[in-house]
Amino acid sequence: MSSPKKANPAPLGLSGFALTTLVLSIYNAGLLSTGSNVVLGLAAFYGGLAQLVAAILEYREGNTFGYVAFFTYGAFWEWFFLTVSGVFGPVSATGIGIALVAFGIFTLVMWFGTFKANVGLFVTFLLLWITFFLLGVGAMIGSATLSHAGGYLGILTAIAAWYTGLSIVVADSLGAKAPVGGPILK
Repeated sequence: MSSPKKANPAPLGLSGFALTTLVLSIYNAGLLSTGSNVVLGLAAFYGGLAQLVAAILEYREGNTFGYVAFFTYGAFWEWFFLTVSGVFGPVSATGIGIALVAFGIFTLVMWFGTFKANVGLFVTFLLLWITFFLLGVGAMIGSATLSHAGGYLGILTAIAAWYTGLSIVVADSLGAKAPVGGPILK
């Protein structure tokens, strides 16, 4: 008797990351300037909690890359939520910039882990580490130009992540392999 099929947690993690990143990046790009608090709920629950759940499920499957990626970015969104909500008190732009650059360094190293993965994942991590560096340096030196560039690149990052995750969902629902090159994060 075979065990029941398990759902792949990667599309949940990628979708939580993508949607939250898209909304924040629209503000970072300067496309909208009012209503930015909408990002807070997304950061706490879809970008944060959904990715933490996906990470735990990846851990149970023995997928180290998926576990580390989803847990780290889920924790990033929880940090963002708590920091912007003022839970830790005032935080300087330089402090935010340093944290973003540090996440950029982490993401750069994780990007090396995608070199034999599918193209969607490779592009997502490539765009993400560059996004973190642009936003981080932009925050540290007070450059709206770099911050806006990071916002636009963040929009592209979100699209790549959504494509990667949702191609798995669509392929699974049609009983086919994901068009981005096979199993994600495996």
